[in-house]
Amino acid sequence: MPTQKLYAGSKLREVRMRIGLTQKDFAARLGISLPYLNQMEKNSRPVSTTVVLALAQNFGVDVTELATGDSERLVSDMREALADPVFGDDPPPQADLRLAASNAPALARAFLDLHRAYRQAHERLASMDEALGREETRARPSPWEEVRDFFHYCDNYLDAVDRAAETFSAGAEPGQGIAAHAARHLEAAGITIRTAPQDKLRRFDAARRELNLSDQAGTETRSFQLLLQVALLSQETLLEATLDFARFQSDEARAIAKLGLANYFAGAAMMPYGRFLAAAQETRHDLERLAHRFGASIEQVAHRLSTLQRPGARGIPFFFVRVDQAGTITKRHSAARLQFARYGGACPLWNVHRAFETPGRFLRQLAETPDGVRYISLARDVSKPGGSFGAPVRRFAISLGCEIEHAAQLVYADDLDLGNARAFEPIGISCRICERAHCHQRSVPPLERRIRVDADARGVLPYEVE
Repeated sequence: MPTQKLYAGSKLREVRMRIGLTQKDFAARLGISLPYLNQMEKNSRPVSTTVVLALAQNFGVDVTELATGDSERLVSDMREALADPVFGDDPPPQADLRLAASNAPALARAFLDLHRAYRQAHERLASMDEALGREETRARPSPWEEVRDFFHYCDNYLDAVDRAAETFSAGAEPGQGIAAHAARHLEAAGITIRTAPQDKLRRFDAARRELNLSDQAGTETRSFQLLLQVALLSQETLLEATLDFARFQSDEARAIAKLGLANYFAGAAMMPYGRFLAAAQETRHDLERLAHRFGASIEQVAHRLSTLQRPGARGIPFFFVRVDQAGTITKRHSAARLQFARYGGACPLWNVHRAFETPGRFLRQLAETPDGVRYISLARDVSKPGGSFGAPVRRFAISLGCEIEHAAQLVYADDLDLGNARAFEPIGISCRICERAHCHQRSVPPLERRIRVDADARGVLPYEVE
């Protein structure tokens, strides 16, 4: 099988601009001609092996950056957007979408923003939103969606925040746990910490310099909230600089993102990058052992594993998702080729939905997507009790997985028949963009395929996909 050519013009241009060189100087440092560099940056020619080696040797660039990043996410997001019936039954071929994502990523994102604005306007009209007349006439993404996309396109890894958290964690005294270190840091800043019954996990009174934590929260949750408060108080400059870089469109989005950054800091401080990566490799990514070692929850560990994308020290490219009992995705991230539906629920054939049926147990699944890529997926339910009799229990299910080529590094792959093609269950992303013709769980026909209706015969579905 021939080696796939690497077209990474936008990434190559991004690397050059990050280093601060002109095309002429960059070409000279790479040992190639200016026209050749120009053609590669325009994706007229693939990036050569010589250039890849020069980038690594001369600039210390992690060459995996050239093959990863926004392109696959943009293609997946555009396919899903184009599945909207408003675009008709003849969407552009996937090859065109890949060219757009590679050659004009800014235009692709603008298209996604436009489609999102259309959807929001359409939904407001459909629901007869009484507040429509009071809203701005220019539709824009909701603050929540804007922040979600910010983390999505940052690969869920923020280097400056991650390293700051790692530095903070390294300041703990020998034998001192991270929670004790955080408490001591806050107390040194004149903050009194109290644990008492209350309806909030964390409540900070700035005037009285008092931090109150709920006594009903678990140990790992209280540790996390201590570290989150450390981030909000001691990392203000870093958080604000990161927010300035993101250029959010509303104060609400900026506020949500700031809390998201503080959450990121807390998780990275609980599980500092270097030590956590080494422990993950040592335990073969055993979530329970990692949770015990770092005083974290299973969900916190799974989410942290999906963020290990530091250049030069990358972990396994995991995907991570959390769904509620209705199947709605409430958290999502993928460093793998698998991308999740931006709207609606996940594929019903995916084992994450079955996790609710077997509380407290890990479910394993070998799965294959319509593009032929195979994955190992781990799912488990996550319950969040209210802390008292009669209080509502929040129930979610999480899934963590990766492409099958990394399975040997996971304890969960032991004794699975990875070489048996029939062991892999077919899953998809969204029914509208899934091309499987014989899926018994299909809810709507695939947009890119024609259907045939036979009034004299009825199978599992009321139509046949041609």
